[in-house]
Amino acid sequence: MRISHLLLTILILFAVAACEPPPQVEKPAEPIAPGITEEEDMLAKHVARDCQFSLGFDVWEPYQYVDVSGNVGGLDVELIKAVVKEMGCDITYRQGTWIRSLDKLRNGEVDMLLGASKTKAREEYALFSDPYRIEEFSLYIRKDDEVHRDYQTIDTFIENGSRIGVVDGYYYGPLISLLLDGTATSKSFMTSIIGELNVARLLDQDIDGFLEDSFIGASILRRKGLSDYIVAHGLTIQTGDVYVMFSRESVTAEQVVDFNAALAKVKGSEQYTEIMHKYGL
Repeated sequence: MRISHLLLTILILFAVAACEPPPQVEKPAEPIAPGITEEEDMLAKHVARDCQFSLGFDVWEPYQYVDVSGNVGGLDVELIKAVVKEMGCDITYRQGTWIRSLDKLRNGEVDMLLGASKTKAREEYALFSDPYRIEEFSLYIRKDDEVHRDYQTIDTFIENGSRIGVVDGYYYGPLISLLLDGTATSKSFMTSIIGELNVARLLDQDIDGFLEDSFIGASILRRKGLSDYIVAHGLTIQTGDVYVMFSRESVTAEQVVDFNAALAKVKGSEQYTEIMHKYGL
């Protein structure tokens, strides 16, 4: 009996030993590239593991749109996709109106918005990339409107009781901003959530003109076959540089620096020229 107990004990010890995991061999640390600090190396490895931006966008042809296959495209989207790819990152998309997307950016629900102008109010909750193109707005009127065709300035429109359509949340430059903030002059503007609504209002004679990005306005008229009914007045407003806007809640200043470095590379490449020419810029 004692011998059998001894044999049983030995067998149990062998079984326990077989179940124990093999000893862990500590892998040697990966070498750090010359000229890179340990902190920079750790940040790069973290970015490589988890580098994804959520992009809020509105249908705003030719800059941002969804094609018949459900793919998100457009000048701004193609350009920023190239930049993010240069960073080794990915993009997810969240569609919504511009004003709603601004709220999501402020709360960190989306990481970036495209086609943005830099303002002090926005800098309170957003970081900005280096500029990637120039923006210009045009005034559009009805083609048969001979009265407003002769007005040479926005002030003349307002002085004569005209109504101008704008999109809520858009930045139209310092002059329009002052007029929109003025107690008396603000009454001359009618806001909407999308540019297409201003087109309908103009055709219905609810407004006498509307402001829209020059390329987007031309795209809307072409797509909807409205060139015989609506035309560019000739008044243009340059709002200056256009930026990518990042949420301070979800994006770090270091990530924006990396983005700008990648943007500079893309802007210096043939790919940038090809994208701009594709959309007529």
